[in-house]
Amino acid sequence: MAEQAQEQYEKYYVPEQSVWPIVGAVALFLIAVGAGNYVVEVTRDKSGIGGYVLLAGLVMLTVMVFGWFKNQIDESMSGLYSAQLGRSYRQGMAWFIFSEVMFFAAFFGALFYARTIAVPWLGGASNNAMTNEVLWPTFEAMWPLTSTPGGVQTTPMGWYGLPLINTVILLVSSVTLHYAHTGLEGNKRKQLIAMLGATILLGSIFLALQVYEYIHAYRDLGLTLQSGIYGNTFFLLTGFHGLHVTLGTIILIVLFLRVLKGHFTPKEHFAFQAGAWYWHFVDVVWVMLFFFVYIL
Repeated sequence: MAEQAQEQYEKYYVPEQSVWPIVGAVALFLIAVGAGNYVVEVTRDKSGIGGYVLLAGLVMLTVMVFGWFKNQIDESMSGLYSAQLGRSYRQGMAWFIFSEVMFFAAFFGALFYARTIAVPWLGGASNNAMTNEVLWPTFEAMWPLTSTPGGVQTTPMGWYGLPLINTVILLVSSVTLHYAHTGLEGNKRKQLIAMLGATILLGSIFLALQVYEYIHAYRDLGLTLQSGIYGNTFFLLTGFHGLHVTLGTIILIVLFLRVLKGHFTPKEHFAFQAGAWYWHFVDVVWVMLFFFVYIL
């Protein structure tokens, strides 16, 4: 009986201590501090070190991601993993995506609160006529809110043009990634490489167009971080989504390099599957964002 139990035992690899978690923590701290200071500097039209701290945090985070990926790849290719560890990875990735769902749910909740409660309340809804007269007598409850108490005027970002083009790009990228996955499962390496490369290209185009959209918002529409609750929620939601697309694109690039080295097989490719899960999640978030931020 003891020999049978020994045969059925599955090894569970526990990696050695790593420097990457503390590097990632410091990077996130720098990003938070740098982003906060940078926003304050932009809104107050003053110079400071916020942008440099933010850039340092982003560089450190990129180094951490690639360094940690390298360690994981080395461990995987060394045959240290088991089926039990594979199940742990799937559970971990599922919980990570769930945490991201809650992350964006908080921001969408802030958007809905502003649109359905705060703005109508300031306009005198729900028997708050006196509050309206005291706080902002000339306030007109509408969304997008195109004026602030300080008199800043802005033009809403329409759903057509760049936002619609970016929506089509991300939807197509999900299709190309799906065919890359089916190519991997069918051991069709040319299809895998072509479709994965197309997905990376589409993600890069999305990011480039979003940068151009921000330039257009600031230069032509007067839509900035100083544009009240509308400008704040617009850049908060689209900016954090852009950050997630950037991370997803980095993940796909790493997967592409691994594919070129022949690391994945039709049966053993959870790293690719996890990257695909993340990319499809980011695409779903954008569809919701496009509907609630741009259209409604």
